[in-house]
Amino acid sequence: MSLFWLFGGAVIFVIIGLPIAFSLGWAGVAALATQGRIPLLVFPQRLWAAIDSMPLLAILYFVVAGELMLQGGISKRLINFVKIFFSWLRGSLAVVSILSCALFGALSGSALATTAAIGSIMYWEMVKDNRYGSVYSATLQAVGGTLGTMIPPSIPLILYANITNASIGDLFIGVVIPGLIMAFMYIIATYYLIIKRGYDLQAEEKTVEKEKINPFHAFYEGIWALLMPVIVLGGIYGGIFTPTESAIVACAYAMIVGFFIYKELNFKTLYGALTKSAVVSATIMLLVATASFFGWVMAIMNIPSKVTAFLSLIMGSKYVYLLVVNILFLICGMFMETSVIILLIIPLLYRPAADLGINLIHFGVIACINLSMGMITPPFGTSLFVAANMTSNKVEPMYKEVMLYCVTGFIGIMLVTYIEPLSLWLVSFMAK
Repeated sequence: MSLFWLFGGAVIFVIIGLPIAFSLGWAGVAALATQGRIPLLVFPQRLWAAIDSMPLLAILYFVVAGELMLQGGISKRLINFVKIFFSWLRGSLAVVSILSCALFGALSGSALATTAAIGSIMYWEMVKDNRYGSVYSATLQAVGGTLGTMIPPSIPLILYANITNASIGDLFIGVVIPGLIMAFMYIIATYYLIIKRGYDLQAEEKTVEKEKINPFHAFYEGIWALLMPVIVLGGIYGGIFTPTESAIVACAYAMIVGFFIYKELNFKTLYGALTKSAVVSATIMLLVATASFFGWVMAIMNIPSKVTAFLSLIMGSKYVYLLVVNILFLICGMFMETSVIILLIIPLLYRPAADLGINLIHFGVIACINLSMGMITPPFGTSLFVAANMTSNKVEPMYKEVMLYCVTGFIGIMLVTYIEPLSLWLVSFMAK
């Protein structure tokens, strides 16, 4: 009966419209109540214990840092920086969209923030003069947005590290090469569509010249933004500060750049950034608390150990295990948000992975890349919904447009999964 209320209750609560965080929490409470052995007073105690974690503070501060950089005008400066180098290409705006998303991802750690920040600018440039289709332009912003969690700092990787006790610094370093590979593969798919559909055929002046962008000024302003991930990763791996301290440093750096260099951050925009960050952070922490409680209830019911024993029994090869896990991640990504999947599924999967000899840094990178791509897999890819809402497009036509990117992304996932040095070489090199 307790098992029914744990899983069946969660499904029922979601169906009747409760937010996922409340559904997980109340399902856990119902399971405890029917079991009768543990007092319900443990519920608020476990909620507090779940979020009383120093590493989780990094999420809050990275959210604030990303919002400060957004309010401080970082999006357009990153776009202008990329245009300096790629404006000569046919279809340059599409390529600039993807690369700008990769760069902004190195500041925000969030796929949805990246989709909104870059897409709100690049979509309107792409549909200007009817150079690209409206639906395709919106879809591309969602695709590029997924790079926001594939490039460090990555909020999903912080959650993964908190569950598995893996090194956040090693995870950040390990995801760099796979993230760049995914960006490159997205560009290849983009260029294929541009050639096939005849987008951007007219010969144009270079975008930098046409928009009268001073390349030296754009380079100078772009460098200030790009220094932030260098400081964060360099500080973590150089042993100067912890991941949580690096997030605080990122906030301080974002404020200095926004107030004194870009001069677009003021007390009004600062207040707006902090208010929005508080809402996003509270949402994340509530989800972490209730999902962790749900996981704790599963643990006292011995569900993880039973799943671990079952998977270890039927999966004699780590290669087969990784294939099954990737398929599971893809299916879950079609219906659930990335953070929810990490909080619920990873506790069941990482121990069998370790037993089969899979490096937990490598496993974390695989999970991050796969679940990030879940943000664009129909029917509930959240980045698609953000892009559709932002551009006043319907989401249904975007499903067809995104399919090539899903296939391309799956190929990239297989490369990252079965070529382990892609995740671990840079970690080993930095450790020397």
